Amino acid sequence: MSAAGGGAARTLRVPGRHGYAAEFSPYLPGRLACAAAQHYGIAGCGTLFILDQHESGLRLFRSFDWNDGLFDVTWSENNEHVLVTCSGDGSLQLWDTAKATGPLQVYKEHTQEVYSVDWSQTRGEQLVVSGSWDQTIKLWDPTVGKSLCTFRGHESIIYSTIWSPHIPGCFASASGDQTLRIWDMKASGVRIVVPAHQADILSCDWCKYNENLLVTGAIDCSLRGWDLRNVQQPVFELLGHTYAIRRVKFSPFHASVLASCSYDFTVRFWNFSKPNPLLETVEHHTEFTCGLDFSLQSPTQVADCAWDETIKIYDPVCLTMPA
Repeated sequence: MSAAGGGAARTLRVPGRHGYAAEFSPYLPGRLACAAAQHYGIAGCGTLFILDQHESGLRLFRSFDWNDGLFDVTWSENNEHVLVTCSGDGSLQLWDTAKATGPLQVYKEHTQEVYSVDWSQTRGEQLVVSGSWDQTIKLWDPTVGKSLCTFRGHESIIYSTIWSPHIPGCFASASGDQTLRIWDMKASGVRIVVPAHQADILSCDWCKYNENLLVTGAIDCSLRGWDLRNVQQPVFELLGHTYAIRRVKFSPFHASVLASCSYDFTVRFWNFSKPNPLLETVEHHTEFTCGLDFSLQSPTQVADCAWDETIKIYDPVCLTMPA
């Protein structure tokens, strides 16, 4: 592992591991988790990296290996040491960073790759949602060894499953069937189906400031905003990426700012309320850029990871300038 500090980005090299997801801890400032796979996730094992920031750069705090590629990671919302990852073998893994070995628990029900996992953010619930290539979504209570329920309806691979930060028991999913779907845990079914793109949708996210607003990112290179009160037309469309959009995230600090990363190797920052929405294009990876997250503690800080075997934390110029 080699880390370079200072300059535009703090970088940790992870030889032989291709990054799929990066998530900042909601508790510890500067702590980052990265889910990665060998051989671009096609074969081999996976590793969960836990990183800390220091003045000299990024330092590896702990790493955990799994026998298949790890494709996503989510931090517990009620225990600063606990995370969940998901894997190419159809399982979810529960890890504790306070312990040198793991996992504490494995949940194996999906029959194909699990590409997405997310821990609920609303108070009173401690639930995890997972989305799989087997076209199902499963709901988990991490204290229970089996899933609470399974949601069916998507007609292709599910790439993204994200809890609403506002509405308890509500989550969104994005799929290769070209739809964005909104689900209600209490209704045990789908509430809204949005034919959001004429292409596979690889990512979706909820706005942190508007409970009705979501964004989708697809292999058609476009980002589209959706108001759940009227899904006939997108409320915005952001164009500029030249290959598939792999992940999209709304800022936790700015109501109309979001970021996207792509197979075009770039990360782009947008303000959809502006006439010229593209704020900045960051080109510091040499391979598919798959993982992306905004810091929850620092309004200017972003992390990403890519298939070039690097994890980066940096402060984009557009976030350090006054709006």
